[in-house]
Amino acid sequence: MIAMARTEAGTSMRRVGLPDTSLEFTVPDSLVAHEPPEARGLARDDVRLLVSDLASTTVQHARVRDLPDYLRARDVLVVNASATINAALDACRPGHAGLPDELIALHLSTPVLHGNDGTDWVIELRRLTQTGSKPLLDARAGERIRLRGGAHALLVAPFGARPPNGKVRLWTARLECPGGVLAYAANHGSPIRYGYVTERWPLADYQTIFATEPGSAEMPSAGRPFTSALVARLEAMGVAIAPLVLHTGVASLESGETPYPERYRVPETTADAVNHARARGGRVIAVGTTVVRALETVAAADGTVRPRAGWTDLVITPDRGVRAVDGLLTGFHEPRASHLAMLEAIAGREHLTLAYSSALRAGYLWHEFGDAHLILAPH
Repeated sequence: MIAMARTEAGTSMRRVGLPDTSLEFTVPDSLVAHEPPEARGLARDDVRLLVSDLASTTVQHARVRDLPDYLRARDVLVVNASATINAALDACRPGHAGLPDELIALHLSTPVLHGNDGTDWVIELRRLTQTGSKPLLDARAGERIRLRGGAHALLVAPFGARPPNGKVRLWTARLECPGGVLAYAANHGSPIRYGYVTERWPLADYQTIFATEPGSAEMPSAGRPFTSALVARLEAMGVAIAPLVLHTGVASLESGETPYPERYRVPETTADAVNHARARGGRVIAVGTTVVRALETVAAADGTVRPRAGWTDLVITPDRGVRAVDGLLTGFHEPRASHLAMLEAIAGREHLTLAYSSALRAGYLWHEFGDAHLILAPH
């Protein structure tokens, strides 16, 4: 069962708070996708699809390959063309205060101001455990973290406001990597994975067919179920596919914590496609919460969007609502996750509770290798 529970407001650079209520539920391990669907004998577009029809306030059960049945000519699917990078690096934290050296993981999140191959990056340090890793929160400015191949990372300052307890999760660090950070990560890194993914999978398993521009620390996973055949069917029936870029940072946020700023680019062709679809009575369907964040960042009050690039710290809440988006294809999100506030802004609290209760009863799978959820607003 799903209950509504009060949660603490999150903190970002601007201390944008989440709404004070969110879904609270438990995802049993049996509903966690521990490996790609291909390892379970499924094609990418054969994962399950829960369809939320907000006009009829009902849910339907399908497969992602059935997506054309729920769309129509003049709709536009907006996809994220950001490609996942090998953002997890093996690292060593030199001993201090009489402690020995410690093998840890360093997760790249996003470059700071200077572009992908700049030396200053936002990073997360993670302590290795028998079941994966967990945030390392007792690091200090000035520490030099050793990396393979003679590279290293110097911790410069906490990223954003320092928590009152002094435990810092994200750091601005100066990286010295032979050949540049992205080239180094491509050669020495691996995709970020958490404890629920029990085996290592190649970077190709963390890419979508839309990926063209490397930069995401973690996969924009809503686009993963798409195949070339599915895209061809959609285009043949008159559904447009329009790309934008939003490079995701690390997703290991604490409960109730708001997303950090992320880099985005909405090109003129995509802005035109969105505005043209709206003018012709079509729907704008975002493939992923990253796409919603980017589109809503550049949306006017009347829902028209303009081309723009930069950083966005927008957090979509029910109070703020959405302006440009008529639907969303996404995965299933953790309880108290900030993404649930965005889903509530689109679907409403009552329907979101209905949908997640149905997904739990029907055995849908969670996380990046799991199943999908299509939300269609009345239009």
